[in-house]
Amino acid sequence: MSISIVRDRLREWLTGQPAPQMPNGLGPKTAAPANHFFGKMNDPTAAASICGPCGDSMDFYLTIRNDIIIDVKYFTDGCGNTMMCGHAVARRAKGRKITDALSISAGEIIRSGECEPEEGRHCAILAVTTLYRAIADYLLQP
Repeated sequence: MSISIVRDRLREWLTGQPAPQMPNGLGPKTAAPANHFFGKMNDPTAAASICGPCGDSMDFYLTIRNDIIIDVKYFTDGCGNTMMCGHAVARRAKGRKITDALSISAGEIIRSGECEPEEGRHCAILAVTTLYRAIADYLLQP
């Protein structure tokens, strides 16, 4: 259990107030959205893994056909912000051409409200960078 989850549960217990919700309605700030993007992929076309400066790691797995991302999964052992950013990037990448997916930016994720603007900034950068590295893995295949 991450520190942020423990902190939010303790705050709820002490104040009697529920955990703050993300503006997009996906649940508590420390909870990952229930979705099919979270998890690992057995036989991806391309994959990447990066460890961020805070110690959170992020993996992206892509299935690509005809230069279109037809399936995407992310996995992280990180905080709620890292999970939310991974979800936001995966949702934007699915169904896009490789070149279009390269236009997804950390600034876009931060401005969308899908992570906390201050604390989640490095999480958005981690998620987007990991996606870019997975795309590079695909583009550099022989």
